[in-house]
Amino acid sequence: MPAEPSLRVETEMFASGAKLIIGIDEVGRGAMAGPVMVGVCAIGPSVTEFPTGLRDSKLVSEKKRTLLFPQVQAWAPTAVGEASALEIDELGITACLGLAAKRALALLHHGGVSVGEATVLLDGSHDWLNPALSSKLSVVTRVKADQDCAVVSAASIVAKVTRDELMVSLDREHPEYGWASNKGYGAAVHMEAIKTRGLTPYHRASWVK
Repeated sequence: MPAEPSLRVETEMFASGAKLIIGIDEVGRGAMAGPVMVGVCAIGPSVTEFPTGLRDSKLVSEKKRTLLFPQVQAWAPTAVGEASALEIDELGITACLGLAAKRALALLHHGGVSVGEATVLLDGSHDWLNPALSSKLSVVTRVKADQDCAVVSAASIVAKVTRDELMVSLDREHPEYGWASNKGYGAAVHMEAIKTRGLTPYHRASWVK
């Protein structure tokens, strides 16, 4: 069973001198349509609890994610940035992860969060964030941080719910692709519609073979 999130890693980072921790996670990396989105969540050393039932967004139901979303927003400052399908075609997915994260961090900054003083806790093993930034941040990468670090689980929830809501709204424009259910990933109904109807402006054209 996947680990339940805790604040153990974050507490250790604060003990080592971190003033502020920003958890970061992405959604939509492997989709055929729609943007990639990056969620960010910032906490300080005074935070000792987190919303009950918080989990990595992939491990909870859509209904549960929707319930957790406002709880996470009330718990800590959050933001979501995105990079479009066109940008993904032009720049590549890794660069667009950084671009989306940069936009999310800018939103946090405009909301009063001292982003420049933060230590970033980034899900995964590769720092794709700093190459996108003009002013580098202290980044700690951690595999499965979205599962065992509460601040990253929270970032995953806000990113997933925000992207899912967008794909449901885009489904109303293009219902034949089934985005309300597949969220732009390569489900059979989606791939068949691409064959019969072609691409929309929301498709990552370079990904469709």
